[in-house]
Amino acid sequence: MNENHEIIVALDVPSAAEAAAAVREIGDAVSFYKVGLELFVADGPAVLDMLKGEGKRIFLDLKLHDIPRTVERAVASCLKFGVELLTLHASGSKAMIAAAAQAVREAGSGTRLLAVTVLTSMDQSDLDLLGVTRPMQAQVAALGTMAIAAGAHGLVCSPQEVAALRRALGPEPWLVTPGVRPVGGDVGDQKRVATPGQAIRDGSTHLVIGRPILGAADKRAAAEAIRAEMKRA
Repeated sequence: MNENHEIIVALDVPSAAEAAAAVREIGDAVSFYKVGLELFVADGPAVLDMLKGEGKRIFLDLKLHDIPRTVERAVASCLKFGVELLTLHASGSKAMIAAAAQAVREAGSGTRLLAVTVLTSMDQSDLDLLGVTRPMQAQVAALGTMAIAAGAHGLVCSPQEVAALRRALGPEPWLVTPGVRPVGGDVGDQKRVATPGQAIRDGSTHLVIGRPILGAADKRAAAEAIRAEMKRA
């Protein structure tokens, strides 16, 4: 592991109170937390204020997807929260990603934009239903390459595509990987998964992990066990 190999705990809980309790229990075992749609819609900026008050780093996972001007303005609003990572859908187009990157540059912000390639809850049959004729890996590679060229600082991708993306994109982009489950863990609604060790070996920089930590009887111990597996990789 190096300074870029980190766990990001997904705070997929319905309230700021539950999020705060989880953060306190995990303590200094994790420094990075993801706030997604459920929690942001429920308690919004209050959750971000809580995390900043605890000295935590913030990944705001809103997966923005709209016309370029709307996304540009939304990104500008999100930057005011001082978040470190912010997501948008790569499928929103090159112009949309470029507009978002322009908003970051104009603000002089250190926020990194992460483009979501294909959700880890999807597989090839889902692409087929959407009329996407390319194989999954080709679709992820095309979206990822386009997004980085348009100004995204990294990608959100499944662990099954991360090795190919790392080879194609080189060492610079952050590759943030959800769909990570410890050995023997329940995959839940994820379809493209891998263990923490495999994801790190393949080139992930950050692993987004929710239920295996939040659902554990001892959340801190669960996080530390996953960190140990990452180090062994």
